[in-house]
Amino acid sequence: MFFQPRIWDVRHQYSRQRLIGDLGAGATVGVVALPLAMAFAIASGLPPQAGLWTAIIGGLLVALLGGSNVQIAGPAGAFIVIVYGIVQRHGVGGLLVATSCAGILLLLLGMFRLGNLVRFVPVSIVIGFTNGIAVLIALSQIKDALGLQIAKMPGDFFGQIHAIGTHLSSWNPMSLVLVLATVALLFVWPLLLHHKSPMMRFNGITVRTFARLPAPVVALIVFTALSYALHLPVETIGTRFGGIPQELPALTLPSLSWDSVRELLMPTLTIAALGAIESLLCARVADQLASHPAHRKHDPNQELMAQGVANLVVPFFGGMPVTGTIARTMTNLRSGATSPISGVVHCAVLMLIVLLAAPLALHVPLAVLSGVLLFVAWNMGEWHEFARLRQFSNHYRLLLLGTFFLTVVFDLMVAVEVGLVLACVLFVRRMATLFRVEAMTSSDPGAQHLWQLHGALFFGATDKLDQILTTIASAPPGCRIVLDLQPLFALDTTGLDALRDILKAVQQRQGQLELRNPSAQVASLLERSGFAATLHQHSSKMATAKA
Repeated sequence: MFFQPRIWDVRHQYSRQRLIGDLGAGATVGVVALPLAMAFAIASGLPPQAGLWTAIIGGLLVALLGGSNVQIAGPAGAFIVIVYGIVQRHGVGGLLVATSCAGILLLLLGMFRLGNLVRFVPVSIVIGFTNGIAVLIALSQIKDALGLQIAKMPGDFFGQIHAIGTHLSSWNPMSLVLVLATVALLFVWPLLLHHKSPMMRFNGITVRTFARLPAPVVALIVFTALSYALHLPVETIGTRFGGIPQELPALTLPSLSWDSVRELLMPTLTIAALGAIESLLCARVADQLASHPAHRKHDPNQELMAQGVANLVVPFFGGMPVTGTIARTMTNLRSGATSPISGVVHCAVLMLIVLLAAPLALHVPLAVLSGVLLFVAWNMGEWHEFARLRQFSNHYRLLLLGTFFLTVVFDLMVAVEVGLVLACVLFVRRMATLFRVEAMTSSDPGAQHLWQLHGALFFGATDKLDQILTTIASAPPGCRIVLDLQPLFALDTTGLDALRDILKAVQQRQGQLELRNPSAQVASLLERSGFAATLHQHSSKMATAKA
């Protein structure tokens, strides 16, 4: 079937036990998503409710229409830098236009069954831009982490460095204390799950019981309460945004025009590309870790269509880009989720929290959310890959470090574009080095010259046939040239033109050219191009002339 969301699978073999697992997992992820959604929106230059309703509406659409059993979608840290830059240059209206257009692109990618194209992005590029985004997220949080009095944070790397450097004197010690305490709690809290000491009890409840609560939620509650009780002089959601509206979002129509779409072409492509890569990589990781018998591998095309619909719809409610999120998806999976029902429950729980407890968010310190994002940035980066670079080739190092540098200093889309072009160039170079021409000793007395062609004869390797042309030029008239093509597994049209040049050189010497043992692909191209027929005619003429 062309359009078959994974949630349809609940019609078959869906038990009460699975429903209980999905309800528990969905409730857990809904609570975990609360601080992350607000933090991602604020870091992107948007009000906190933009992140919350993105998680609710976008997450619901992906759960209902997606191609993964356990994928949880919503705002993601990878989009912070992109969204912030778009808002700074084109305003919120520009972000809505770019997100909607990106949704259309993602929908078309899924409809035309192009979901597997994402797998052609080299892992070195993925690691490079992931680590680069993590650095930029951390950099963007220094303002709130230190409580710096910067009216408007620039969107570019050097601008941010300059703004931070010139406002360091305005730092707030209490903000820094909250950030350090938040980060420390986020690192230490999961370790308590493994603490087995019977001495650590509170009214008969062990510390491990408390440790099952999501660490970001604990940090949010504890340090918000502490800040409110002690009247700490730090900036909060209420002082900056005036709180979160305790109501459903209003439907807004972004002003679409051809000029705005044209100006936002690159941001649109960036959102679509990153959304596709993030969501499908997240779904692949979930497939590798899922162990439930009912789990099926994700459908990349269905997932892209769901992501497309979500990104197309969410902007009409003031939201930001939607994609699969690795942290929430892993939390969902480890909490016992087996179907998209858990994603629906996650959205319902998050909506209830927003509608019932929105006034409490007024007192959340921005420094606490910065601490959560600094922790996210640390976990997001694959820093060990830098230490392992010496184990890989120079090509791999160049791609990873180049993408990382371009992402941090310039732009994510520039990094991916240059990275893909560089990957293609390096691949061509590598394949060219694998092709070789080997002179052989022939047992056939009539074959004066015998060569074996190894590898792939394509546009990047044809210069290695020059040695054959040189030999033919100095060969006596009537020479017989034999090319053994058995080790040649691929031939392109440029390589075919090089074989034509060899045939012309042989004809000028009144000699004969024989091609032996071509593989299926090589033989097919020789036949379709007419080269095999030309070679046969030439051989027939030479045989007639000798007779």
